[in-house]
Amino acid sequence: MEWQPDEQGLQQVLHLLKDSQSPNTATQRAVQQKLEQLNQFPDFNNYLIFVLTRLKTEDEPTRSLSGLILKNNVKVHYQNFPPAVAHFIKQECLNNIGDPSPLIRATIGILITTISTKGELQTWPELLPQLCNMLNSEDYNICEGSFGALQKICEDSSELLDSDALNRPLNIMIPKFLQFFKHCSPKIRSHAIACVNQFIIGRAQALMDNIDTFIESLFALAADEDSEVRKNVCRALVMLLEVRVDRLIPHMRSIVEYMLQRSQDPDENVALEACEFWLTLAEQPICKDVLSGHLAHAFATLEEEACTELVPYLSFILDTLVFAFSKYQHKNLLILYDAIGTLADSVGHHLNQPEYIQKLMPPLIQKWNELKDEDKDLFPLLECLSSVATALQSGFLPYCEPVYQRCVTLVQKNLAQAMMYNQHPDQYEAPDKDFMIVALDLLSGLAEGLGAHVEQLVTRSNVMTLIFQCMQDTMPEVRQSSFALLGDLTKACFLHVKPCIAEFLPVLGLNLNPEFISVCNNATWAIGEIAIQMGTEMQPFVALVLNNLVEIINRPNTPKTLLENTAITIGRLGYVCPQEVAPMLPQFVRPWCTSLRNIRDNEEKDSAFRGICVMIGVNPGGVVQDFIFFCDAVASWVNPKDDLRDMFYKILHGFKDQVGGDNWQQFSEQFPPLLKERLSACYGV
Repeated sequence: MEWQPDEQGLQQVLHLLKDSQSPNTATQRAVQQKLEQLNQFPDFNNYLIFVLTRLKTEDEPTRSLSGLILKNNVKVHYQNFPPAVAHFIKQECLNNIGDPSPLIRATIGILITTISTKGELQTWPELLPQLCNMLNSEDYNICEGSFGALQKICEDSSELLDSDALNRPLNIMIPKFLQFFKHCSPKIRSHAIACVNQFIIGRAQALMDNIDTFIESLFALAADEDSEVRKNVCRALVMLLEVRVDRLIPHMRSIVEYMLQRSQDPDENVALEACEFWLTLAEQPICKDVLSGHLAHAFATLEEEACTELVPYLSFILDTLVFAFSKYQHKNLLILYDAIGTLADSVGHHLNQPEYIQKLMPPLIQKWNELKDEDKDLFPLLECLSSVATALQSGFLPYCEPVYQRCVTLVQKNLAQAMMYNQHPDQYEAPDKDFMIVALDLLSGLAEGLGAHVEQLVTRSNVMTLIFQCMQDTMPEVRQSSFALLGDLTKACFLHVKPCIAEFLPVLGLNLNPEFISVCNNATWAIGEIAIQMGTEMQPFVALVLNNLVEIINRPNTPKTLLENTAITIGRLGYVCPQEVAPMLPQFVRPWCTSLRNIRDNEEKDSAFRGICVMIGVNPGGVVQDFIFFCDAVASWVNPKDDLRDMFYKILHGFKDQVGGDNWQQFSEQFPPLLKERLSACYGV
């Protein structure tokens, strides 16, 4: 017997649904309580689906609301539904996916997806075949409703659909979807592209097997009259550019021209999707070749020189960005934060003008105040503010207090939650540590931007204690960000870091592990900054870190940045504690010289080379075997400071005098001609 509602019960549920649409908060609260009570009765969910699918006399908002309440119940209680109730709900969904009302169809689609994500795709074997079958229906409503549901399933379960767990239904689904690119209804065409789009980034095999058909079908829809279709075409091309650029290259010229048109599409959402194309293209190696024909000159990589070309237009650019704040919705806001952050990175201190600060900061701070501590939208905003704080420097001072305090609070909350979770994993949720990571990064931005001004903020907070805890976190990214912050605070206000050194350095030493490249890199850099500040007082701590650093610089296949940072830190340690480091010269001087010969003249390189010179003074024999590498590294300097140049001069001439003119002659014959010329011109050897 099919389930039938009790008339009185049905009226009660309808009454409840009407009440829940009341604006009165007291009524709302009563409804919530009543819903909690009714959830004790398993067949309450049958009433909800009945109102959604069968009570066509009721108004659509009430029916839809019934479905959404059922969706929430499925989310929380589905495993407690009796099999008969689950079966009835599934059956009703599939039988009514073609309801004449678009709102009801969409609600049923959401319900189907929610059930399928509860692990039900495996135990509802008829779902996908039936939905795919109903796409062939002559009835537009059935076709559109099925497609709407399939699109949501593809969005939520893309990996599962391409897995052996379900016998790879995609092999049937993708070719089926591609047929509908030619459908006479724009809504159906749009669904079909959106479904296939879900499988581009994951490079699903079924899509890769049909990739040429897919691309041809996209081109056929390029000028579609429907803006939603055009938007999905743009989105597909952007993702294909990321994963299958090889397939697009033959058509690149027409794609670029098409995207130029779409970037000015009358529909704002299409234009925004098209703008994503340029951002993605800029990251591709083919970018320069592709665009050179189209643009006279951000398309070579943005270099410092190019960035300053934006400066005259800053006022205009900021007006546009600030205007966008009032217009943009969620997804586009994220793009906007990114644009502002990139602009700040590009123009740097040029942004520090009262006029620009006045334009930019109020909308950013307004968003900052609107977002709750638990809102993931804080991530991109924190990253954006981090770039802005670094660029504005002292200009950020009026805004720094609340921003700083909130970052400290975010870190504190996160650490506390992690502790609760570790002690009682059954009672507490694991924290989302990304909140902590972005908060630490923004604190770094503040320290870098405000410099010595950050001192007053640090004084009034327990940030050093928090850093110490973060440095020992199990998650590498947390440690990575905490070491960056430690290094920045060391530069900005060492008096607060100094009392903690004895506790901090052993932890830094433990993290000199190249298995975690970025963690190791930041720990290495922080040690170097600390060494410069500590001076001779660094002596007791050298032994904690030196062996690991020497091991890293000698490891094969170590990434370039890590090598450079390691060399700089070894040089800095040697500069402040030559007696401790110089004895190890023979073990690191060759890789030290080869990794630092390639970096530009700057402060870090300067302090590192002073260190190597001081160490050679203490242990000249340590460099004899590798002296040619030292000569080469010295020659890499374009413009050393006078006193550093003198140090080089003395070492080179000292070596020449030591070995004698003839031997030097023979030795320098091994030099490449350029090196020989350089040393002779600059140092007279």
